[in-house]
Amino acid sequence: MIKLFRYLKPYRLLILVVLVLTFLQSMSQLFLPNIMSNIVDTGIVKGDTAYILRQGLLMLLVATGGGLCIVGASYFAARTGAGFGRDVRSRLFKRVESFSLHEFDTFGTASLITRGTNDITQVQMVTIMLLRLLLMAPMMAIGGIIMALQKDVKLSLLIVVVVPVLALLILLIAGKAIPLFKSIQIKVDNLNRVLRERLTGIRVIRAFNRIDHEKQRFNEANSDLTQTSIKAFRIIAAAMPVMMIMMNLTTVAIIWFGGIRIDSGAMQVGDLMAFIQYVMQIMMSLIMVTMMFVMIPRASASAARINAVLAQEPEIIDPEAPVSAGEKKGYLEFREVTFYYPGAEVPAIENVSFSANPGEVTAIIGGTGSGKSTMVNLVPRFYDVQKGSILVDGIDVRRMNQADLRNKIGYVPQQAVLFTGSIADNIRYGKDDAVIDEIRHAAEIAQATEFIEANEEKYEALLTQAGTNVSGGQKQRLSIARALVRKPEIYIFDDTFSALDFKTDAQLREALKEETAGSTVLIVAQRAATVMDADRIIVLDEGKIAGAGTHEELMTECGVYREIVYSQLSVEELA
Repeated sequence: MIKLFRYLKPYRLLILVVLVLTFLQSMSQLFLPNIMSNIVDTGIVKGDTAYILRQGLLMLLVATGGGLCIVGASYFAARTGAGFGRDVRSRLFKRVESFSLHEFDTFGTASLITRGTNDITQVQMVTIMLLRLLLMAPMMAIGGIIMALQKDVKLSLLIVVVVPVLALLILLIAGKAIPLFKSIQIKVDNLNRVLRERLTGIRVIRAFNRIDHEKQRFNEANSDLTQTSIKAFRIIAAAMPVMMIMMNLTTVAIIWFGGIRIDSGAMQVGDLMAFIQYVMQIMMSLIMVTMMFVMIPRASASAARINAVLAQEPEIIDPEAPVSAGEKKGYLEFREVTFYYPGAEVPAIENVSFSANPGEVTAIIGGTGSGKSTMVNLVPRFYDVQKGSILVDGIDVRRMNQADLRNKIGYVPQQAVLFTGSIADNIRYGKDDAVIDEIRHAAEIAQATEFIEANEEKYEALLTQAGTNVSGGQKQRLSIARALVRKPEIYIFDDTFSALDFKTDAQLREALKEETAGSTVLIVAQRAATVMDADRIIVLDEGKIAGAGTHEELMTECGVYREIVYSQLSVEELA
């Protein structure tokens, strides 16, 4: 947690205000029993009503001041904690945004969500508590002991007996609770993962009639978390009654021995009342410490998980001296590129070399798992290659700023991803300042105007999360329009046309010819019909290039390509 507290630097003034107000509040609580003691003893002896009123007014002012300090300290502590949580959440989000796909896979999406929400909330709550109690608890304990000794030294021996017992109880509670709270955070991750898989995969679950199986998975994860939480909070719950019993027994002992002291004339009634208050304050401060021990272990586990993300240095970073592209626009080249996925023994692609120029359509085709999507994912630096190099406009992509590189690319992923908002907002995602005419034009090229115009709200029609209120083909066309509105130098279509029917596929590719005439087009496809008209077709087989050329050349020279074509098209269709 100490590492995270460096983000509290902007709030130093607020923290100072909280500490000052907490100090004043603690002082008021320490002086109140003393004033009460004077009223009870001196006032009764003198029978002086004016003295009692003066001391009572002083007591009221001190109590009011202490109350105002409590309110102020709580307010500023809450502001500090909320700001601290916001800053850590922002830094965590920025760090996650810089991660490569490998780092996302390492942490897991469900875990990253939990760390950015639940874990930060835990740390934020403890920060507020520490600001309020870190100064108050020791001040109340030390001040209470000093004031109690002032009232009666012999009676203060009771404190020597009680405080070690309470301290031992606190250590035992903390020792049992800390491992359980650490375990809770891991189980929250697991529950979050199971719930997320169930919600995102609801169609598959229902299609295969696995609802009961998923219910069992969720119930197991939920029950595991519940049982661990019950164990942890049962220990904590047992602490409070034990503390209260100790406090009550201590009060009985003070009254018993204090009564003897009063009877012998060694102590006044008011002093005994004040002494009881001071002992209660000492014990309450120990209870505050107990509360801190309850929260700190869980927050420490959360802080460690947050720090693990913040300490993770991104694998893919911008170079210290980035190189800008020259006059070349849209040139792409692979030079003997070999790439291994992290932990893999066999390369996903090996010794791949080819070039693609503006005005050309380069298609990549191959069997499942041949490395097609891997190739195109390397261009925008979702991963970095281990051997060889990828050049955009004559410059190695590792020597370019990531933002500059990706500004050159219009990327359409294999699985269309849409965001909550209007259709126009989703298309404008490719270009922030796109006007409605540009959006309409992109939608028209993407063959999306038919279903957009059929809606009453047209381009302002709202899409639900992940675009679940439109079909798969409509999502894909909107995803294509998002790339088209950008007018990039390089278009990447990663198996984009597979969700479209043959008629729409043909119309879209025909419309794309004119729109992308001055750009480099890279198409990953499984349909032979989609790639037949490409200027260059690259055939992948087990991560290696099995052939490259036009359709006619490959039909003559490449057996792998012939197999793919004959498995999909008849002789009449080829003719």
